Amino acid sequence: MSQGKPRTHAHTEKVRDLRAAPKFAVVGSIRLSFFSTSNQGKIVMTKFSRRIGIALVASSVGLAVLAPLQAAAQSGAAAHPSKPTIVLVHGAFADSSSWDGVVRDLKTRHYPVIAAANPLRGPKFDAAAVASVVDSVKGPVVLVGHSYGGSVISEAASGKANVKALVFVAAFAPEAGETAIGLTGKFPGSTLGPALAPAVSLADGGKDLYIQQDKFPVQFAADVPLEKARLMAVGQRPISEAALNEPAEAPAWKSVPSWFVYGDRDKNIPPAAMAFMAERAKAVKTVVIKGASHVVMTSQPDAVTKVIVEAAAH
Repeated sequence: MSQGKPRTHAHTEKVRDLRAAPKFAVVGSIRLSFFSTSNQGKIVMTKFSRRIGIALVASSVGLAVLAPLQAAAQSGAAAHPSKPTIVLVHGAFADSSSWDGVVRDLKTRHYPVIAAANPLRGPKFDAAAVASVVDSVKGPVVLVGHSYGGSVISEAASGKANVKALVFVAAFAPEAGETAIGLTGKFPGSTLGPALAPAVSLADGGKDLYIQQDKFPVQFAADVPLEKARLMAVGQRPISEAALNEPAEAPAWKSVPSWFVYGDRDKNIPPAAMAFMAERAKAVKTVVIKGASHVVMTSQPDAVTKVIVEAAAH
């Protein structure tokens, strides 16, 4: 007869209950065994069941912690709706790097930005290229054009329902039938003609135009540090002579809200010409920057960015 402490009736019933209870749990379609019977008839948890139990508890805790974070993220997304994409179009004698300061400022404000390549072959051809970029964007777009790029964005925006604003940065905003050359000569003040280098003849019979490198800093970028202006002179993109003489088609500024910003020391496009075009377009706002050259977006990126942001929020 055993000398150990006799088992009570309650203890016997508890063991029976455990033996009778299911020894597995179902998670999804997988049956997991939690208990096994020892050689002495005791009900014990398996090592596997202990690991699964710990994992399930950890998973439950993780979901409980993540739930409020996910809710907060969704709430934050609703509080900050997606911003329009800013598409920047450079002009003649420049390239997309002329927008670097503006791009930096816009990205800091969390705007999606595209600095589109402008072929500089003619308003119609170039507008088609930029329009393709606009078509690739899901959501609203603000088109921003510098110099000759203004002629391009005005045509590229025609019929594009997702273009919500146009920003002309020291830029042309021609009426149908007008040319860049014609608008430049409409008012006195441009000294671009004498600063041009001899035209480069092309295989197709056309001609490309450049600004003479030694005259570039004063003519094009007088308020940019000299070392940078000299680099810009070397990297300038040529425009075809035909592009400056090609008549514009129906402009989008007649139906799309527009903003204008330019410098009062511009030597390429007379400030008086830009004031005339801004007034004709019934610009929402016109900003004239004291002492700024033709590349106002390079020398005064903060001021130009401010105008773009205002247009984007309109």
